Amino acid sequence: MAASFLNLKGPAVVAFSGEQLVGISGIKTIRSATSASVATLIEYEDGTTTTVTTAPQEDWDIVRQLSAAVKAALVTSWTNSVVYDVTLKKAPVSVINA
Repeated sequence: MAASFLNLKGPAVVAFSGEQLVGISGIKTIRSATSASVATLIEYEDGTTTTVTTAPQEDWDIVRQLSAAVKAALVTSWTNSVVYDVTLKKAPVSVINA
């Protein structure tokens, strides 16, 4: 079984505990409004969205890193955990699931 969640890791701040599980089942797209956006949206087939807020991106680096992490998590062996750890290049300041 492939991993079912990304475990976003980083320093704890007011709106981010230092770890946050983010589901990867049913992801439709991972996107940002601009290549320097602070908000990266993980949009799901059921219409919900997880917003990962970081320092401004540089050339879509957070979008690319999250996309690569999802791909890597989906090809993990069934003997591995259902959680795939990810430390983003830019620490999250908030992760909101809505």
